[in-house]
Amino acid sequence: MKILHTSDWHLGRSFHGTGTLDAQRIFVDNLEKTVREEGVDVVLVAGDVYDRALPAVDVVALFDEALDRLTLAGAQVVISSGNHDSATRLGFGGRILARGGVHLRTRIEDISVPVLRPLDGDAELAIYGVPYLEPRVVAESLQAEAPTHTAVTRAALERIREDLAQRSSVRRTVSIVLAHTFAAGGAGSDSERDLAIGGLGSVPLSLFDGFDYSALGHLHGRQKLSESVRYSGSPLAYSFSEANQAKGAWLLEVTPDGIGGIRAVEWPAPRDLAVLSGRLEELLVREDLAWAEAAYCQITLTDPERPARAMERLRARFPDTLVLAFAPEGGEKADARTYSQRIAEARDDAEICCGFLDHVRGRKASAEEQALVRATVDAALSLAHER
Repeated sequence: MKILHTSDWHLGRSFHGTGTLDAQRIFVDNLEKTVREEGVDVVLVAGDVYDRALPAVDVVALFDEALDRLTLAGAQVVISSGNHDSATRLGFGGRILARGGVHLRTRIEDISVPVLRPLDGDAELAIYGVPYLEPRVVAESLQAEAPTHTAVTRAALERIREDLAQRSSVRRTVSIVLAHTFAAGGAGSDSERDLAIGGLGSVPLSLFDGFDYSALGHLHGRQKLSESVRYSGSPLAYSFSEANQAKGAWLLEVTPDGIGGIRAVEWPAPRDLAVLSGRLEELLVREDLAWAEAAYCQITLTDPERPARAMERLRARFPDTLVLAFAPEGGEKADARTYSQRIAEARDDAEICCGFLDHVRGRKASAEEQALVRATVDAALSLAHER
């Protein structure tokens, strides 16, 4: 049996103000293609189907289309909710959807209720889904020892272990657990929402000991924490910190003896991401950056002073420059004085105004700008004196 581990679809998310729905449609195309070509039996989605609790109508329509296409391709789908999802809304109609091969795990009551699939012989596969658990909300219901991520996750997994023990006493049962959480040792990116302040949302990797495979969601980089505990990562890059990540999923071969093999599936990015750095004039002429002209760009300028019309000039060559930052070479401005010190040392009102321009733009006023500021200040003072 073949299982495809995915997570963090984040349908409806924007990329630095740019819509990604077209790119997400391409992801759904790639997903369906993989299911058909590989003969995938079950697609796992380990949380964050949507990017927000109230997704837009066209976003819901895309999810509906994805489920229709996957089930028509012959796969069942098992979905747990993430911290971006509304568990209640995502879980609506779950009992009816299960009859069509879409299994939702968004409620605490269903944590220990597996999706069962027969394997060769008398063995079976049990897939359990743990929705995102907000400690303060679910600790009492789970009878956790404390309202922490570790405690509630441990309590949820204990429920699964109890059910699994009963099933394993009757027949050989291969276990897969979906969980949307931050397991210790995972590498994050800028596009993930913190589960708790100061890293307290992480849970020990040892909590997942004993399961044949743990399909985790939340971190957007595909990674292996242990042979049996992995993050599939998001299918698309949702921040420039993910520019060098290969996006895709994990494909599992399940046999009556356990997980027979795991390999990465990669999906091409609809758009390249370029993270560039250098002086403005150099970036505008470098021939080796021609590929970035069609990419989404994050550019950091290292000019000693902030260039005039920087974004306008960059977009003439790199039209999809989405993020512009400034980091002067050497890390410090030529004038090391603070803004307050410069204002205090200004000789007149015109110098104060020019100092403000320098402060907000990171560039000194030109001679023409200084003359215009001085003429404007003088005119204002003259008018005030006349009154």
